[in-house]
Amino acid sequence: MIATLKESKARLSEFVRMAGAGQEVLITVRGKPRARLSPVRLPKAKNWSWMDELHKLRSEIPSSKKVSTALEDIRADRL
Repeated sequence: MIATLKESKARLSEFVRMAGAGQEVLITVRGKPRARLSPVRLPKAKNWSWMDELHKLRSEIPSSKKVSTALEDIRADRL
């Protein structure tokens, strides 16, 4: 969509909604393009699968065993 600066001042909220929906809005001053409203490209979601794995490993530790005891067991295996 192409809009004048005067029009964009009056309808900015509408143009922002349009840009958020994926439509580009070109703003002109005296017939020449000067600015553009476009949708924001968000970065892809990070891969958090390692958190799922950590959660699974934590759930495998018996609830009666405290973390410090589990760490002591691990350290004992190294000696």
